[in-house]
Amino acid sequence: MSPPLKSWLGQANEPDCDFPIQNLPYGVFGRDAESPRCGAAIGDAVVDLAVLEAEEVLDAGGSAPVFGRPALNDFMALGPPAWSAVRARLTELLAAGGDPRLERDAALRGRALVPRRDVRLALPFSVAGYTDFYACRQHAFNVGTMFRGPDNALPPNWLHIPIGYNGRASTVVVSGTDVRRPLGQTKPPGADGPRFGPSRRLDIELEVGAVVGASNPMGRPVSVAEADEMIFGYVLLNDWSARDIQAWEYQPLGPFQAKAFATSISPWVVPKAALEPFRVATPDRERPLLPYLHEPGPMLYDIELEVDMRPEGADAATTIARTNYRHMYYSSAQQLAHHAVGGCRMNVGDLLGSGTVSGPERGQFGSLLELSWGGRDPITLDTGETRSFVEDGDTMTLRGWARGDGHRIGFGACTGKVLPAPTLPG
Repeated sequence: MSPPLKSWLGQANEPDCDFPIQNLPYGVFGRDAESPRCGAAIGDAVVDLAVLEAEEVLDAGGSAPVFGRPALNDFMALGPPAWSAVRARLTELLAAGGDPRLERDAALRGRALVPRRDVRLALPFSVAGYTDFYACRQHAFNVGTMFRGPDNALPPNWLHIPIGYNGRASTVVVSGTDVRRPLGQTKPPGADGPRFGPSRRLDIELEVGAVVGASNPMGRPVSVAEADEMIFGYVLLNDWSARDIQAWEYQPLGPFQAKAFATSISPWVVPKAALEPFRVATPDRERPLLPYLHEPGPMLYDIELEVDMRPEGADAATTIARTNYRHMYYSSAQQLAHHAVGGCRMNVGDLLGSGTVSGPERGQFGSLLELSWGGRDPITLDTGETRSFVEDGDTMTLRGWARGDGHRIGFGACTGKVLPAPTLPG
């Protein structure tokens, strides 16, 4: 067995570093007044891909440069061969014993390697469309039990179809962006009609987002295997949810304003190639799936996930949930194949939310709705404060990583602080 791959950048070799050479996630960054451009994370540095491209050290293979742009979309649009070639070249440049050009050229290294602490991170890709799914059995069972009882928890179609809804691409924001508490209509139990005001049951949803990097023609379905090839990489995703607004509006067409106000994603897109060693199978099917949803192999990943909550003024956050992406019932590839099967064109930059990831134990639930069981059982934070839902000033942070041999493939943090609801104009 060959020894694990190492980088000549020492910090990247530390076992709890999110960004070892086995990862090399892509993002968009800027420094001071510079225009944002594409980069890759390794250790505590960002590789300026635009510099390497301009110096002809790195070539994505297209007819024009792609890395000086403020989004990854042009690179993604070049397709899987370009993704593989760029990843291989970056690995060669950053590996101990690889191509020494970057390591030995001090001037190039000074321009191409930027300390991560000195950059501002932007939304990594232009979001073409956003679809969120409801594809974790435990989460669906928990929510259904609260509203319909355990005997009718799952809708009749749930074990046959990845249920989803089309959300708003316009309010997908990068980690670190503050989120305003939404205004909307709610109807308290027993009230004759709705009232208007700030949501009082603001929640998070711990999800993994798949980033689509290739298109299919309108009217042409794709297989699950083809769908898997279309996925460029994955991000952490927080699908902020106003549970009281949702309860009033969702029948008969599903969520609208309750989820349109914000969706947070992590700034680094972990390439699908980095997660290949961590593939695991979806669970045994309780009902046979139709053939177009059959999987050619393992389609989930062993990714550890956790949620932190920090009240305003607290010295540290409290970890309120730990779970794993392997608890999903439907994979992102199945979700994408189902999305396209009716003829829908999928575009470069489409984002698919996995749906809330919840494990079988209470401490593994991926939303406050479940953790507090609809507000009945508030959770206690390390500060001694209690929470049923998210309050103004609270900062919510999602983290995730897949653990390898002496390294881990991390996503970084997906963070958002809740600000008070706005005031209506006029």
